[in-house]
Amino acid sequence: MTTTSILPDRPLGIALIGTGFMGKCHAMAWRNVSAVFGGAHHRLEVLSDVTADSADRFARQFGFAHATARWEEAVNDPSVDVVSITAPNGLHRPMAEAALKAGKHVWLEKPMALTIADAESMAATAAIHPNQKTMLGYNYLRSPAFQAARNLIRQGGIGKPVAFRGVYDEDYSADPLLPWSWRMTHEGGGLGALGDLGCHLVSHMLALMGPVADVVAQTHVAIPTRPSPEGPKVVENEDSALALIRFISGAHGSFATSRVARGRKCRLQWEVHGSEGTIVFDQENMNELWVHRSGEAGFVRHLTGPDQPDFAAFCPAPGHNFGFNEQKIIEARDLLIAIGGAPNTGPDFAYGLQIERVIHAMANSNGERIKLA
Repeated sequence: MTTTSILPDRPLGIALIGTGFMGKCHAMAWRNVSAVFGGAHHRLEVLSDVTADSADRFARQFGFAHATARWEEAVNDPSVDVVSITAPNGLHRPMAEAALKAGKHVWLEKPMALTIADAESMAATAAIHPNQKTMLGYNYLRSPAFQAARNLIRQGGIGKPVAFRGVYDEDYSADPLLPWSWRMTHEGGGLGALGDLGCHLVSHMLALMGPVADVVAQTHVAIPTRPSPEGPKVVENEDSALALIRFISGAHGSFATSRVARGRKCRLQWEVHGSEGTIVFDQENMNELWVHRSGEAGFVRHLTGPDQPDFAAFCPAPGHNFGFNEQKIIEARDLLIAIGGAPNTGPDFAYGLQIERVIHAMANSNGERIKLA
């Protein structure tokens, strides 16, 4: 069965809530997914933003037919089949649950929710609306190099996985003069580095190593207050986190994430040690995969190319680099395939709850062991 044959056989109506970095990324994915993978060209119906003026402006820029400052109108519009949600974290639960109850499919940016209770409610709502498909925005799972690495591990290419080491560092909050924002609060942002960055690393870790049995972690606020027009305000969530992990398989791992790591831009880096080899990946060099197998002197560098999953749909030539937005187009394709009736490769809301449980366990550990299974 080809990909095209399991895509929806009719154009779907799309609503987009939010117009920031990821909102624009979703808009580009919806505009390009059919050009890359075939199938129907979907209708960009409704765009919602915080004001009517900004909604009108971005609707014209992104190519949506209608604009609104009320997200409820986008969710309930009868012309809409799928709702893309890229709004601030604190709005994820009400928007996603309203969309599911309105009979819409939901594509939601990570993190899934502010709290475990919110994530559990969202997963429960999705479970009682099985005809509505859900997808969480863990686009780094769609990198051809990552997909190739996961397949190699599943096929026993490095033997039995025995250890995982992972880091996700950025420096967008490293400047102590960076103004305070909602992202630094529990009410608006939820978790800090764990919710913004670490959840991506956990999504990779679970895909490569399987479920987590227990964690021991510590978190740290490196810059306790931030400037604001009203004076210094307290940073409520973590700037960094470290964890030791034991997997149900018996393998062990280490985990680190930071939003204040000077010089790091998107260091989503991990390595998996197996009984017969090692795989190394770094998102800052996302078009390279380094593999060592028993008996070899060192590592072999593998460049992305059409032999890796989904690369050929964009380019027929090896070594021609893949990019961030291409990953999002694959994610849109995977949601469409699920809507078309194929198994949902996710992460859907049920799987997303597993990711949330891991990062919240890390946030709550304070050096104590927390069992997850």
